[in-house]
Amino acid sequence: MTKEIYLSVIIPAYNEEKRLPQTLKEINEYLKSQNYESEIIVVSDGSTDRTCEIVEEMKSEIKNLKLICEKINRGKGYGVKIGMLNAKGKYRLFTDADNSTPISEIEKFWPEFEKGADVVIGSRDIKGAILDPPQPLFRRFVGEVFKYLRKIIVGLWKIEDSQCGFKCFKKEAAEKIFPKCKIERFAFDAEILLIAEKIGFKIKEVPVYWKNDLRSKVKLKSMIKMLIDLFKIRFNLLRGDYE
Repeated sequence: MTKEIYLSVIIPAYNEEKRLPQTLKEINEYLKSQNYESEIIVVSDGSTDRTCEIVEEMKSEIKNLKLICEKINRGKGYGVKIGMLNAKGKYRLFTDADNSTPISEIEKFWPEFEKGADVVIGSRDIKGAILDPPQPLFRRFVGEVFKYLRKIIVGLWKIEDSQCGFKCFKKEAAEKIFPKCKIERFAFDAEILLIAEKIGFKIKEVPVYWKNDLRSKVKLKSMIKMLIDLFKIRFNLLRGDYE
């Protein structure tokens, strides 16, 4: 008889052949030391490098590694949605391919689930969060501008960091939230949380450790697309798509 999977770890990936192997090894080492069943699901979002091939090769050393290899690039939001709806876990976490938040941070989430949370999200913007190293002034400014635009356009006033790529959902929440998701790229996180709020799920924000890559560039084009996505979410909300 197959044991119930307790935790599913979903990793959306686009052209991550260089960073993904180390991330998978670290996540696997952590999960092997736990006393529950788990699975790792990599969703390759139309990668044009060897991401899919590398994951296939690593299946021999990582017991519960699964791959969904999409042929067309549709966006991180789409990858997370596909992973969540194909997962089997009682709890379903998505995390970034660069392993910016180590998998061990999930231990901060379990007490919140025990207290009744349906969705627990990592945060870089509340007391107790550690950014290593801290964000440069310009990126902090851009992040604050986006935060307030998000609050004004779609709401979520109680959530400080909607964009941290480390979020976990109870099975019931994942299966009710993600089929309603329409945003496939930049602002999908905000849509997920808005849907959760509309359905009535309890969301808890928890401070996490975040390894900050200073090489990452804030592109004006991406910010504009995120803003457009926020207005799309607002339109969907007014149209009643999330009811």
